[in-house]
Amino acid sequence: MTTLPLVIRPETPRDNDAIERLHERAFGPGRYARTAFRLREGVAHLPDLSFTALVGTLLVGSVRVSPARAGTSPLLVLGPLTVDPAFGSRGIGGALMRASLDAARSGGHGLVILVGDAPYYARFGFAVLPPRKLTLPGPVDPGRFLALELREGALAEAGGSVVGGTV
Repeated sequence: MTTLPLVIRPETPRDNDAIERLHERAFGPGRYARTAFRLREGVAHLPDLSFTALVGTLLVGSVRVSPARAGTSPLLVLGPLTVDPAFGSRGIGGALMRASLDAARSGGHGLVILVGDAPYYARFGFAVLPPRKLTLPGPVDPGRFLALELREGALAEAGGSVVGGTV
């Protein structure tokens, strides 16, 4: 069987329709009710930190990053990270995460948050947030509310309610 090379590249506007179809397959219509979605609602993701994965010409994965703030502290919201279920367990999610986090570090960003599976994201340095350090605009399992400091001290500077918007 021939293996097609995986290409990770920055997201472009022409990828949007394929990414939306990928989100529909992976998360279904219930994705709109999730707290993480509500945080990103109406906020444009950052193209320089958002990446796609392609096998040949087929878009098989995507990661998006959006700006937000907690009080006066800017931060990034990572998600959704999506891989086509037919291409799962092949390292595509990890490759997308590394590309996005490397770009965020290079861009001088200090803090990234997400809602996700702690054991999966721990390998990238994410950890569960201290209780009541930050709050989201809706319910979230505290064990799934994670953060990664890209700059030492960035988490200590942030506090309060997280709102989507300009970094």
